[in-house]
Formats: sequence, C-alpha cells, structure tokens
Amino acid sequence: MKRFLYLTMLLVLVSAVAALAADVGGKWVAQIPGRQGNTSETTFNFKVDAGKLTGTVSSNFGGQAMDMEISEGKVSGEDISFATVMSFPGGGGPPGGGMKFVYKGKIAGDEIKFTREMQMPEGGGGFGGGGGGGAPKPSEFVAKRAK
Repeated sequence: MKRFLYLTMLLVLVSAVAALAADVGGKWVAQIPGRQGNTSETTFNFKVDAGKLTGTVSSNFGGQAMDMEISEGKVSGEDISFATVMSFPGGGGPPGGGMKFVYKGKIAGDEIKFTREMQMPEGGGGFGGGGGGGAPKPSEFVAKRAK
C-alpha cells in the first residue's frame, strides 16, 4: 500500500513540473536595459515540448527590427535558459559576424526574472572601439506574459 502511495505522489509531482514547463509557452514582453540607460522592448515567443524550449526573440536594434531563433533552450521546473545569436547583415559588427546572448531566468507566475549575458565571438575583441574591451556586464530584467 505504501508503495502505491509513493508512486502516486511521484506521478503527481512529475505532472506538476511538466505542467509548469508547458505554462511558459506563449508571448512574453520585456523592457531590456541597454547602453546609456535606454531600454529596448523585446518580445519572446516561447514554445515548449517535453522541457525543450524553442521559439523566437524579436527586438529593435539600432532602429532595425530583428528576429532571432532560440537555441539551447531548456525549461526545468521554475528554471528557464536559452541562447540567441544576433547576426549582422553585410558582415558588420564584431569579429565572427554575430553576438551570442545567453538568457537564464526564474519563472514566477506571469513573470520571468532574467539575466542576459553577452558572450564574445571567437577571437573577438571589445565592442564600441574604446577602452576597457570585453563584453558588457550581464543585464537583469523582468519579462511579463502578454495578455
């Protein structure tokens, strides 16, 4: 009898975690801080299948609308993580031709608290052509489920 009770509790717990992961699917919007204190509205369109996260991230970069595919996406309980690569048409931008952004977050109801970190391209130097080099510090922001 105890074995049946434990098995039932385990099944309920696994179902609850799967339901939470599936609940992330859909449209989310955030104001992401950028250079010099300005923000950029970014839209996340998430699709979740068995803990694997896919979809797109849409933003405005320098007056140009950009859609980026999500890669390396995972949802496990309240944790979410994925990456995007911002490519530059015509080969502009940093060495290596793109910037990789790694997102990690915690899901709490209709909000996701994110940290976004830029990873330097292979062999790349700094951005912006002046002093300090290296990637900017990670940025923190909250995405809210679009209604």
